This record gives sequence, structure tokens and C-alpha cells, in this order.
Amino acid sequence: MSLDVHSVVQNRMESICSGKAEATELASGVWLREFVSKSCGASGFSTFSATFESGAILPYHRHSCNEAITVLSGEARIGVEGRYYRLEPFDCLHVPAGVAHETANASSNSRMTALSTFAADEVTREWIDTFSPVKKKETKKPSRRDPEFIVRFTEAETYELSDGAQFRDLFARRFGAVGICGGYGRFQPGASLPCHIHEYDESITIIEGEAMCLVQGNRYRLSGYDTAFVPQGRPHRFLNHSDSPMAMIWVYAGSEPERTLVNASYCDGTMAWTGTLLNTQGE
Repeated sequence: MSLDVHSVVQNRMESICSGKAEATELASGVWLREFVSKSCGASGFSTFSATFESGAILPYHRHSCNEAITVLSGEARIGVEGRYYRLEPFDCLHVPAGVAHETANASSNSRMTALSTFAADEVTREWIDTFSPVKKKETKKPSRRDPEFIVRFTEAETYELSDGAQFRDLFARRFGAVGICGGYGRFQPGASLPCHIHEYDESITIIEGEAMCLVQGNRYRLSGYDTAFVPQGRPHRFLNHSDSPMAMIWVYAGSEPERTLVNASYCDGTMAWTGTLLNTQGE
């Protein structure tokens, strides 16, 4: 039986956060929704969505951990120590720990939404009220000397993990990220990934269409930025049973993507999972 996302009771195993969860105003016109963090049992990472009203700005600040900012809709203008970049949907900018940055909605007549990923399960911000960049330079890409890194969605390598499921990596160790990695996956109708486990906790946000999420016998329908938290070592898979494409942003609490395929019966619940790889044949 499939469970509607809004009726799911969270526990210490997997948990689901609605894309329409209550938001907190972090700055004027900037609304933050917590998806995955220590509060749901996550370890070493967290994910949030931030919706910016037209013209809204999140002022300069810094974190004690790495952050990856992925634009989901609209256009962002992100400043990093006076260097400014315009990001379109699914472009991603990685900011190392301790580096001052600000995020703004580049549009004066529409909203912008981004997904922020942090390499910590509890996030703090140090606001920099007196920060004044020496110069404000708008550019397309950072130089090799700059600490930040940008992956443009249109330039990212595309690879297929299974028939009809194409992926692009947006942030990872090879791009300068520490302790987090993530990317974009798009599933054609009928496409799915095999049942698998990870060495890390995972956050999966559905950004287009509707997904069926199977986690060790539990089934969840996700759409509209609904986000699943799947703990390390818990068998799971995502399927597109709809007639339209489905897309997600996935995030691991690790520096590079990895996955181990296991028997599909561990995901649908017909075979009990003991944490031992008795059969690694995925479907």
C-alpha cells in the first residue's frame, strides 16, 4: 500500500519532509525550509530550500562548514568575497567553510528557489554586517585561485545509471567539496534505479513530476520538493510510475558518489534486510 507523503510518521529510520513544510523567514523576503538535518536523525550533512521573493537578498555571512547552493527555479546572483555570479536552474556553486558569501534573487518580478546543502547536520551563520568587498566583479566562472567552484548544468557530464535514468554530478570532492556530494537525476516514464544501499546518509528532493520511493518495504509518493531522508545502509530505490518525466536532486553525506546494488526484494519488503549482503543482485 502506498502512503501519501503528508501522512507519514517520521522515525529513526527513513523520514519524509513535505515540500510545503512550514518556512522560516531568515532575512527580509527569504524563506527557509528545513528538509534533512540532525532533527530527523541525519549525520554529517543537512539540506534546506530557500525561496527568495523578487529582489530579496541574504546578506553576506559565513559558515563553519562547506555549502553547495543549487538553483531550482529562477535566477540567482551569488557574491563570494566580491566576485559575483549569475546562476540559472540547476547550476551549482560550492563555497568552502569560512568563506564570506551572499545570495540574491536576480529577478525583480519573480521568485527564486535554491537548495542549500551543508556538510554539517546543524548549521550556524556568522553574519558579516561590516563586510565590504574591495570590488564587485561579475564573472561567469571563478579563477583557479578562488576558493569557490561552479558547475554549470548545461556543461555537466551526463551519464546513465539505468535505462531512462540520466544523471549529472553537481558537487563532489573532485570539484572542491568536502564531506558532501550531490547532483541531478532525471527519470523517463517507467524508469527506475535498482535497489541499493549507501555508505552515507542521503537526502533526495523531488523537483519535477512524481516519484515512488521504496525503502525496505515502505512506499512513499513524492512530488513538489518533497524530500526523503534515507539513512546509511538502508535499502531503497526510486521509480517513475507516471506518464511524465520525474527529476530529483540527490545529496550524500560523503565526498564522492557510491552505491552498492542489492536484491530488489530488500526494497519491496519481501525479503528481510539484516544489514548483511546475502544477495547483491539488483533489478
